[in-house]
Amino acid sequence: MKERVQKFGRFLSGMVMPNIGAFIAWGFIAALFIADGWLPNERIATMVSPMLTYLLPVLIGYTGGRMVADQKGAVAGAIATLGVIVGAGIPMFIGAMIMGPLGGYAIKKFDEAMEGHIPAGFEMLVNNFSVGIIGGALSIVAMFVIGPACEVLTGALGAGVGFLVDHGLLPLTAILVEPAKVLFLNNAINHGVFTPIGLEQAQEVGKSILFMIESNPGPGLGLLLAYCVAGKGSSRSSAAGAAFIQFVGGIHELYFPYVLMNPVLILGPMSGNFVAILVLSILGGGLKAAASPGSIIAELLMTPKGAYFANIVGIAAGCAVSFVVTVTLMKLFVRESEGDFEAAQAQLAADKAAAKGQAIDVTAGVYVDPKDVKKIVFACDAGMGSSAMGATMLRNKLKGAGIADITVVHAPVSEVPKDCQIIVTHHELSARAANDNPGVRIIPIKNFMGAPEYDALVTEMVEGRGAAGAQSAASVRDADRVQKGEILLKKENIKLGCKPVAPEQAIRDCGRMMVEAGIVEEGYIEGMIERNKSFPVAIGNHVAIPHGTNEARKYIIHNGLVCMTYPEGIKWDDDTVKLVVGIAVKDGGDHVDVLGAVAEAAETEEDTDALVNSGDIEKIYKTLNGLK
Repeated sequence: MKERVQKFGRFLSGMVMPNIGAFIAWGFIAALFIADGWLPNERIATMVSPMLTYLLPVLIGYTGGRMVADQKGAVAGAIATLGVIVGAGIPMFIGAMIMGPLGGYAIKKFDEAMEGHIPAGFEMLVNNFSVGIIGGALSIVAMFVIGPACEVLTGALGAGVGFLVDHGLLPLTAILVEPAKVLFLNNAINHGVFTPIGLEQAQEVGKSILFMIESNPGPGLGLLLAYCVAGKGSSRSSAAGAAFIQFVGGIHELYFPYVLMNPVLILGPMSGNFVAILVLSILGGGLKAAASPGSIIAELLMTPKGAYFANIVGIAAGCAVSFVVTVTLMKLFVRESEGDFEAAQAQLAADKAAAKGQAIDVTAGVYVDPKDVKKIVFACDAGMGSSAMGATMLRNKLKGAGIADITVVHAPVSEVPKDCQIIVTHHELSARAANDNPGVRIIPIKNFMGAPEYDALVTEMVEGRGAAGAQSAASVRDADRVQKGEILLKKENIKLGCKPVAPEQAIRDCGRMMVEAGIVEEGYIEGMIERNKSFPVAIGNHVAIPHGTNEARKYIIHNGLVCMTYPEGIKWDDDTVKLVVGIAVKDGGDHVDVLGAVAEAAETEEDTDALVNSGDIEKIYKTLNGLK
């Protein structure tokens, strides 16, 4: 029974989550432009009602139909959803969640019945007419039957919530919501009940507390902070990072394993959410629209004018109470061992996998040549929270290793792009990923925050690409240095083919270039002269590196270099100088890379002569900056 309810909750989530952007758009427009918004605008505000009544339900119905029967199911689901919208006098989110999948299911069954019976050349005709006729028929049924029934159901649910509110009992919902979250039943409650009723309330009064019952990040943050204080072993060391991501990123799943390893601790977030809802009810808190993901950022963005104090206090109260209760329970009842956290993570994966009827361990036997990898997909259930973070982590690791030509995206496991070569996913979803994407390599992971598979994959990509990978690495590093302003020698500060002069004049000319480039003030030039007198700046191999004394650093405006070439050579003490590189470094060791590049480029007199005689500013620019 639990598995079926879990699957139902995930299906509801799958219809809503891909369309959260539309919900946010509606929330922003409502918060800003309605009569009591931040920037009232009567014209723009006319979009609020049509978006709520038509756009959002149709998107949900479209997505639900697509989940069942791809594009044809999506169109049929959208048509059927319009019927339920017209047949009811309130926003029809529940109706959309019924009619969208029903439209997809009807098309799927029709296609199965007609398979092999459509005459050649009539496929498009039959496909289009079947969608139109079936979708149209369902819309009529929805208009006269499903719509009115959903209106009655929504009214009953709304009356139930109203009863809880009127009698001060709304905080009791925390007793159901918090355990439901850990068991992955929260989507069925949140998207199936709270969001539809909350949107209706928000339309009437400008906000709804229902949007914060499940999404409030405070209780989960309190539990994770408690582990930072009273936890042991790996659970304590990982709790700080999990707390930050849960609170700021809104990925509540991060605290589920911490509860599963010590189930009594569910009383912490349960108590925290109870108090949070109570505080929000007393102070008049609430949001304009659903906050998804449930991060502090999303909560604040969806907060209407006048409700910031209530919402912030409600979130803080939930965190504080959850923290105190959890720490107390850990001190009294919890005897955590080092392996408990890993066991809880495994149990979490097993519970979620069981909800899909999948085996946990899958051997990914497909080999893909690293040179052929162009796209990697990080897949999760909804394609948003954990997969978005996983994709970011993997993308950054590839970038750091210099792999710039591999695209890393995130997606729901049911909608993986067909042009990918590798899928990274939680091991519980690897069976689905493998079944739906034959010939694609599957990399199952257990902990998307610190999976060792990331580094192994990056190493494999770099080593497998050989010289091409190394070149890619160098290109990315160079681009990063340029973007961060770490390139000290600019092309405009390179002067070629200078006529021979005395060493002191060469130093003065070099210093003058620095002054004109805004790198130093006039006083630095004398410091360069003094440095050459006390210690000659000609370093051999036809190279000189004029720079100021320590006392002259006060004249440096910012770190920088200039370069002058003397193909005919300058007689410099007992040496001949053809390449002069002026250096001004106020702080840091940014010049070390350049000096290393100069030393490498001027390893012999012949190397220096070749660089100078090339007369190529681009070559000198790259060589002396250590660029590839």
